[in-house]
Amino acid sequence: MAWGGKANQNLMNVIRKVHNLVEAEDIDKHRQSQNSLGAMLGNRKDTLVREVAIDGMYGEWVSVDRAHMKKYVILYCHGGGYMTGSSLYARTLTTKLAASTSMDVLCFDYRLAPENPYPAAVEDAMRVWNYLMLLGYGARDVIVAGDSAGGNLALSLTLKLKEEERLLPRGLVLMSPWTDLTSSGRSHETRAALDPVLDKEYLEKAIRAYVGETAQEDGWEEQLKNPMISPLFGNFTGFPPTYIQVGNNEVLLNDATQLHKNMIKANVSVKLDVFDGMWHVFQMSPFKTAYEAMDKNAEFIYDICR
Repeated sequence: MAWGGKANQNLMNVIRKVHNLVEAEDIDKHRQSQNSLGAMLGNRKDTLVREVAIDGMYGEWVSVDRAHMKKYVILYCHGGGYMTGSSLYARTLTTKLAASTSMDVLCFDYRLAPENPYPAAVEDAMRVWNYLMLLGYGARDVIVAGDSAGGNLALSLTLKLKEEERLLPRGLVLMSPWTDLTSSGRSHETRAALDPVLDKEYLEKAIRAYVGETAQEDGWEEQLKNPMISPLFGNFTGFPPTYIQVGNNEVLLNDATQLHKNMIKANVSVKLDVFDGMWHVFQMSPFKTAYEAMDKNAEFIYDICR
């Protein structure tokens, strides 16, 4: 859907103001603000949330409050630059995803940086994957989805499963995935003035927190090219069908478009939708284009689950 002119500019100004209210220098305040936003915008009368403990980790099942498909499940990795975010914050997305697909969605609170830098999040994602396998789901019953850093985590988890020669998920759904921590994409410059959500300072802070201060002393650039940290540099041969959504006005635009190109080269069945006039993880916002994007996610999931 194309958005143009003044209406889109006004909407992006609103998003910028909301984002500035949520973001705080104090990381604990930032996390609390996100949770408040998730509690406010993530409530839907047609969905139920059930808390679960996964090997000492908080998680929650989000389901539609009606008869629905139980065979397949969506494993959701929340965003937040690996520093912030939670299952509660992600309800702005998981409730929409559960409603649009009529599938159960499992989100989990992986350990966050800087207290727990890489590889803590990847280890936690693997623990949740193993939990689903113990519940009786097969790898092919699971769709892994994520936004921003959660898109990174969804890819890293799949690369880890591949490395361990385990069965891979049925498919991947990635919203504004953060795939390249070397920030090599041109959109970091060409979209810098447009993006109402992300900027260079925030991303650099998130990278330092996630990769860890000690790594900066020894081969910093090479560290960032580790495919478990920057999945863009991974080997995607044998990867499951993947669907990528990204906004045309975000600095991570090329993180998505280059991932799409790399996956095509690896003969992955991959689809990319670039939403004109949209920003980073616009699917969180309670407006028409966000719901249309979620419907497209559902269409992709239905297609691969046939």
